[in-house]
Amino acid sequence: MTFTQDQKKENYFLSQPHQPFFLLGIINAIIMVFIFAFSYKGIFSLYIDILSFHVYTLAFGIFTNLFTGFLFTTFPRFCQASVIEKNHYSKLFYANSIGSILFLAGSFLNPLLMNLGMWVLFISQSFIVLKLYQIFKEGSSQDKEDPYWILMGQYFGIFGHFLFILSSFGLGLESYAIKISFYMYLIFLTFSVGQRMIPFFSHSFEQKDERFVATVFILFIAKTTLSIFEFNDYVKMAEISIDLLLGIYMLGEFLKWKLKPFNSPAIIWVLQLGLFWLPVALFLSAISLSLELFLGISFYFLGVHLIAIGFLTTILVGFGTRVILGHSGQAPHADKFAISLFWFIQVVVILRALFSINIAFEWGLDFLFDISFTAWLILFLLWAWRYAKVLAFGSKI
Repeated sequence: MTFTQDQKKENYFLSQPHQPFFLLGIINAIIMVFIFAFSYKGIFSLYIDILSFHVYTLAFGIFTNLFTGFLFTTFPRFCQASVIEKNHYSKLFYANSIGSILFLAGSFLNPLLMNLGMWVLFISQSFIVLKLYQIFKEGSSQDKEDPYWILMGQYFGIFGHFLFILSSFGLGLESYAIKISFYMYLIFLTFSVGQRMIPFFSHSFEQKDERFVATVFILFIAKTTLSIFEFNDYVKMAEISIDLLLGIYMLGEFLKWKLKPFNSPAIIWVLQLGLFWLPVALFLSAISLSLELFLGISFYFLGVHLIAIGFLTTILVGFGTRVILGHSGQAPHADKFAISLFWFIQVVVILRALFSINIAFEWGLDFLFDISFTAWLILFLLWAWRYAKVLAFGSKI
């Protein structure tokens, strides 16, 4: 039986797991942040708290899809297991698409419809994690320490997602859901993947501290707990201490790996840059929390956004670009456009940081919010413009 060229193009979109999930994540990154920004400015009215909407959509509408596209492609290799069947990941992609639509529509129209969308996304995520667990158990690899920690991050994602659903019923669990989903899911999971893959891509053969990931995990548990229960100044001082300890410990370990970012190709140094953003963001978080504690100056989520954009977004755009190129039969090489895109992420980081600093020192430059969220939209619009055809049709750059 022969197929026409049009049929081949039509079927290509679902031929590999990263393609549909990456494209859905990129589309959601544009739509969901647009809705958040206009809600923050009072133009849109939603049936959900704006902060909860922002974190929930970032975690389970955007980054869960990007995580899934990457891990459904690479996790079987980590564990030396069979690839994931097209029939399986296709159903999960459709479920995530339907859940996203229901959640967004319900956010405007009806809270019951919004909750239905959350349940669809939660069930889909549960099956995603279940599949990763099955791969972990069935894989023949003798070294499963890194996959174990990746799964731990996924388990916290499930837990955080469930807390979001419970909080939608007015149970007062928003802070738990937000902090757990952010630190223990988005950040720890990205760290778990990055600390495995970035030294490998960088051809670093330095011996890692065997307790490194476990120690970081414990410290992130401590930071998450302290950030939830900020009862008094002593708790905040403890969180500042954890930020400093985490930053120093991770920076020391990263330096031992001798990554040589100035001698690496762009597709590698962008990952290394993202990795170093994590300890730097933790140091700056400690400084901003100290100023808030001792001088009463609020930096309006400065540390959170430095980690979320500087570390998380830089890493995922870097990994995503590499996977898109490599799995479409093209050399994983960053051309001038991709390099410009990598640097533009850092512009987005700086713009968002400036908005927080503006709030802290009362500069009155609130238009920085408009500029920063517009820069985010431009980033993902450019990424989509460059790579959507590769994901959908296998086009060459």
